[in-house]
Amino acid sequence: MTTKSKVAVVTGAGSGIGRAAALALIADGYQVALAGRRPEPLRATAEASADPSRALIVPMDVRNPPEVAGLFVRARADFGRVDVVFNNAGIGSPPAAFEDITIEQWRSVIDVNLTGMFLVAQAAFRVMRDQEPRGGRIINNGSLSAYVPRPSSAPYTASKHAITGLTKSIALDGRKYDIACSQIDIGNAETPLTERMTRGVPQANGTTAVEPRMDVSHVGSSIVHIANLPLETNVLFMTIMATKMPFVGRG
Repeated sequence: MTTKSKVAVVTGAGSGIGRAAALALIADGYQVALAGRRPEPLRATAEASADPSRALIVPMDVRNPPEVAGLFVRARADFGRVDVVFNNAGIGSPPAAFEDITIEQWRSVIDVNLTGMFLVAQAAFRVMRDQEPRGGRIINNGSLSAYVPRPSSAPYTASKHAITGLTKSIALDGRKYDIACSQIDIGNAETPLTERMTRGVPQANGTTAVEPRMDVSHVGSSIVHIANLPLETNVLFMTIMATKMPFVGRG
């Protein structure tokens, strides 16, 4: 069906930051395609939303080009167009000494965090270029690791540094098609992936410290803010973080 509501696609929508973004977008009136590898968490996100009828569940894997293409076919078939993509799906890498990282560990992170983001962004770019009215906004999920590494995190850190270059390239190449591209860099949102920070995580000076976290709903509201900007305006990079986490200064 075609709708006058704005349409968003969120990858990794079954949990954490992706779920928070999807819930915030639905609450703001968006129709949202919820993408992720497992249907059950996607259904849970839809059921937790302000209006489950605005959610489209699309199980898929960002590493698989035909499945990425199928996500956008489904979104256009059900909603008519795509205005916003939150390119969020990603994985972490288990802490490992640099000299011990295996090629399998490296590839598993790069395949999802970089190649997967590229595939989603490219598919979104093509849809936004060709639809009428043309244009749209792609929001890539970076990380504070796009600026500074944590100890023993080379694959993840490298992937997030690469997303910065990808974001700038999309922002530049999208100008002529009215496609804006943003990157949101998030520090210590309260999700299952950051639960370990409440018990203490390794610091650069060799110590272990508990790190403050922030309510993940603030990330969702930030995504909505960027999504709702007119296409003549862009937030190229946004950093949102727990105020007292060890990032600025010496920690």
